[in-house]
Amino acid sequence: MATPLDPHAAIAIEAGGVDGPLTTADGQPLNRALSRASRKARWRAFMLVAPLLLFIVVTFAFPIGQMLYRSIHNDGFAANMPQLSEWFAETEPGTTPDEAAFAALARDLQASAEARSIGIVGTRINYEMPGTRSLFTSTGRKVRGGIEPPYREALLEIDEDWGDPSLWASMRNSSTAYTDSFYLASLDRTRNVEGDVVQVNENRRVYIMLFLRTLWLSALVTLMTFLLGFPIAHLLATLPLRRSNLLMILVLLPFWTSLLVRTTSWMVLLQQQGVVNDLLIWLGVIDNGGRLKMMYNQIGTIIAMTHILLPFMILPLYSVMRTINPSYVRAAKSLGATSWTAFRRIYFPQTLPGLGAGALLVFILAVGYYITPALVGGASGQLISNMIAEHMTGTLNWSMAAALAAILLGGVLILYWVYDRLVGIDNLKLG
Repeated sequence: MATPLDPHAAIAIEAGGVDGPLTTADGQPLNRALSRASRKARWRAFMLVAPLLLFIVVTFAFPIGQMLYRSIHNDGFAANMPQLSEWFAETEPGTTPDEAAFAALARDLQASAEARSIGIVGTRINYEMPGTRSLFTSTGRKVRGGIEPPYREALLEIDEDWGDPSLWASMRNSSTAYTDSFYLASLDRTRNVEGDVVQVNENRRVYIMLFLRTLWLSALVTLMTFLLGFPIAHLLATLPLRRSNLLMILVLLPFWTSLLVRTTSWMVLLQQQGVVNDLLIWLGVIDNGGRLKMMYNQIGTIIAMTHILLPFMILPLYSVMRTINPSYVRAAKSLGATSWTAFRRIYFPQTLPGLGAGALLVFILAVGYYITPALVGGASGQLISNMIAEHMTGTLNWSMAAALAAILLGGVLILYWVYDRLVGIDNLKLG
């Protein structure tokens, strides 16, 4: 029986034989038509994802790029003090300021005062050396009408702080628009008069302490959510459907309530005159004079954050546990394994993708938490996110806030890389 001839082959034979180039029904070369169709398909697919891609660029990539740029760029000093910045560029760090340096400083101060930008200059130096903004503004008012040489003696007569080597080191650090000083400050470091990196204060490491506290509390909250969430996820995966649905509603119920409401509810429960202390007194565990302090400290932060982030651990674990065949554990027990051995060697290893996803999700969310530590944490329960917010809204040092946020972002990316090396992103199961 003869095999039917392919329509494209028939077209090619009519056009000049099987050995000739294949063509379409309208006479176009087949390879060109296929290439055009492939381009149309790719263009159509791109147009479908273009709105999402634009949304990601506008709301995610662009803000992160702006943050990284802001963390290394601040031209408040260099743009308004060009002559002094030029002197710094021509001299080595540690050079003692001469009459030419003071002359450049005097002329720039006068020009900045007349342009009403002396406050910007003082604010920029105040980031490097707190308490110096008033020095610039007061001197700017006095030199606005002009200043006579010798400039060194004239400026020192206005305020002897102009001879402070630390002030000149701070101005040198600020004399370029692009600087690493904000990253150094984020690590409690600065540059001395010679330009060497030194610790800001030997007895006080503010930012490093906050970073370490953030990592420690985030890891502890992650551990607490695992200890509380694992048995709940196991019950969700093994209970009959009617009971598991009811338990799932209870797990998801916090999502239906505002984060602010949940946090303030814990404030009512944990305060010294709150429900928990009253209950402990009623049970006789403590007396009225021994009320527990669970608010405005790390205890309150841990309790509130564990409750709020608990569903983010339960749901990934549950999504993995419900796919585990219970016959595996029964088979292990039938072969002589104890319940603990069957759990440890058979059941638990199969939950690791969900555990890794939940731990990664909870830890990343905990690292960047702001409102809960701000309300219930007090001084000892504050995280690095609270300091970032303080620089954004309090001191208005956006470059410092950007540097702190960039370091935090780098730490999260390192954590993501470690998870990929140990578990593998392909094994990530969020639901």
